[in-house]
Amino acid sequence: MSALPFPVQPMLAKAVTDVPDPGKVPGGLLYEPKWDGFRAVVHIENGVCEIGSRGSKTLTRYFPELVDALLHNLPERCVLDGEIVVRTGKQGSERLDWEALSQRVHPAESRVRLLAKETPASFVAFDLLGIDDNNLLELPFSARRSALEDIGADFEAPIHLSQTTADVELARRWLVQFEGAGLDGVVAKPLDAAYEPGKRRMLKVKHHRTADVVVLGYRMHKSGSGVGSVLLGLYDDDGELRNVGGMSAFSDKRRLELIDELEPDVMRDESGDIVRGETDRSRFSSGKDVSYVRLHPRRVVEVRYDQMEGDRFRHTAQFERWRPDREARSCTFDQLEVPVAYDLSKVLA
Repeated sequence: MSALPFPVQPMLAKAVTDVPDPGKVPGGLLYEPKWDGFRAVVHIENGVCEIGSRGSKTLTRYFPELVDALLHNLPERCVLDGEIVVRTGKQGSERLDWEALSQRVHPAESRVRLLAKETPASFVAFDLLGIDDNNLLELPFSARRSALEDIGADFEAPIHLSQTTADVELARRWLVQFEGAGLDGVVAKPLDAAYEPGKRRMLKVKHHRTADVVVLGYRMHKSGSGVGSVLLGLYDDDGELRNVGGMSAFSDKRRLELIDELEPDVMRDESGDIVRGETDRSRFSSGKDVSYVRLHPRRVVEVRYDQMEGDRFRHTAQFERWRPDREARSCTFDQLEVPVAYDLSKVLA
């Protein structure tokens, strides 16, 4: 019996600005929704299910309800690539819930079991890497997808087969529509491509928007030199300035420049000492330094972001430009674009 490819690093995608035309890629493209969850490679063998993360971390113990469902739905020996998601909301208005999903990774076994019942996860399969004695990594994606559809025809919730289309115009509509269900964008996969672990061979288009936000403070870079990240805020309806996330990814040179640029806004007490604040702690930041240098809230910056998670940026925002023409008080939540709601069950159908 030949060995199946597991553990394996998932094949990745590189970002592009628009949904690509299939005619520009030899062999053509197949488009899929980009799921906003935990990337997972599932291995089934000898009645045992293992779930590995993108970094090969074992996720199996955190999703006992999925283990049972995967064993029930999948062949006795196979390896699948897909995404773990949590869906919340009433019937007809469901969407992906990243916050609920992130809470599922908990050290306490009792908590894991409770959350498995309260916020059960789903698995969306989008590639088949091995089945029976067959390692499929060298096959073109078109062949792997066909084999996946053969076994996915009988999938039952919470196991789903990710839908696809070869129609680029439909994929462009998905980019707009599916965001209302909490999805992250669209992925384009070359039909002729083999599966290359760890390589960015696929193409992804994510949602990107801009917002004018107030600079609240900054944290020093982990090297101890220059600005590592900048904290951002927006005013709510009550006139309260609320932390909405941060921006980072500065070059070494830019980190040092920011120290000088932000110096005039640094808050100091009567003794001339820098005033520091502290962001809320979470179980992910336990033991980490969450303090920051406070700034007078008068500087405005335009940032790029993909989507919101509640009242915060889902991912780290990126610097676009300073906005000296904007008054900080004018930077409110009202400017943020809210996607039209879209029922997740239609995406999973």
